[in-house]
Amino acid sequence: MTGVYPLKGTVKHYDWGGLSFIPSLLNIDNKDNKPFAEYWMGTHPLGNSIIETTSGNKKLDELAGNLPYLFKAQEVKEMLSIQAHPSKADAEKEFARENAEGIPLDVPYRNYKDDNHKPEMLVALDDFWLLHGFKSPKELEYTLLNVVQLSELLPIYNQSGYAGLYKYVMEMPQAEVNRILKPLVDCLIPLYKEDKFEKDEEDFWAARAALTFNKPAGNQKPATGNRQPTSIDRGIFSIYLFNLVHLKRGEGIFQDAGVPHAYLEGKNVELMANSDNVLRGGLTNKHIDVKELLKHVKCEPTSVDILIGEQAGKYEKVYKTPAPEFQISLFDLKAGDAASFTPVTTEIVLLTDGIAELTDGDHRVELKTGSPSAVAFKGKTVKLNAITNTTLFRASVPVSSR
Repeated sequence: MTGVYPLKGTVKHYDWGGLSFIPSLLNIDNKDNKPFAEYWMGTHPLGNSIIETTSGNKKLDELAGNLPYLFKAQEVKEMLSIQAHPSKADAEKEFARENAEGIPLDVPYRNYKDDNHKPEMLVALDDFWLLHGFKSPKELEYTLLNVVQLSELLPIYNQSGYAGLYKYVMEMPQAEVNRILKPLVDCLIPLYKEDKFEKDEEDFWAARAALTFNKPAGNQKPATGNRQPTSIDRGIFSIYLFNLVHLKRGEGIFQDAGVPHAYLEGKNVELMANSDNVLRGGLTNKHIDVKELLKHVKCEPTSVDILIGEQAGKYEKVYKTPAPEFQISLFDLKAGDAASFTPVTTEIVLLTDGIAELTDGDHRVELKTGSPSAVAFKGKTVKLNAITNTTLFRASVPVSSR
């Protein structure tokens, strides 16, 4: 099969999702204010896309096989979990182990949904905030010295380094978590409610996390009067230990296996290896498994490398990463602009703004609100014409990997 065809992806309604971006992208009336978190395009078993052809609808994997990548549009309204992803070798081993243990694939406490790793690349569509890897030694020491409530952690870091410190806070008894973090969040929350913090301050996100994720502590008796004691989410430690990153529109970041991270707020497109393996350690209502997270997380300083894309033609920018499974590029076009590309493997395109036309000589696909995505099979050059000002992303495989 050659040429270009309309493609319908799969919506994921996770509770951290936004209310407007994906419904607007897909022209869906979200009158019930349901969270729309992600729009998946690919062949993952949990979200196999549908191709619209003149002979009827077909599942993408029937015509393309198993794609090496998974493409997503995403809106983060509430903070995502502190998480990391396993390496390819570890994913294969752990997936086989959970299979042997008889853990069903669809239960919430399953850690490994497949046998693949999940390096991932995101490009921001607007101001996007995230946590990404551990701070440098200098920045971490400064934090532990100047956030008074965390100062008792400095000797732990000095003695045991990054791995010892992270293991200490992540395995700490809940009573100790509460003892350290409660005085901190009690100071922060009133200031947060008065809009005293900016988003480039860790205190802003720590306060928001406390308001979002702290829960009544089981069956404990009320501490004073009718006030229920609180179980404070230990993920708040990570907000102070990790790099706080602000991406602007068109800026991207790559996250390899083992790099701890958390998405905080904003809209993006994300391209990753075809996997759904996520190990979580806090700031979530989903399954948390600290033991599994610590087995795979890289406890080392992480340099924040913000990617702006390399020009690959008059209108296309390519965001290059070490990942052999995928490559994402961006077309920013004015009305009347025209570009083209020649797929040498199965590629997916997603329009996030405007109206555009894709043609291959035999087929014509109009991308717009309600029908923003298409698949392009190898064999024919695809021409891209911008009807209005258009932003379009192209998911492919790096030439060296084909």
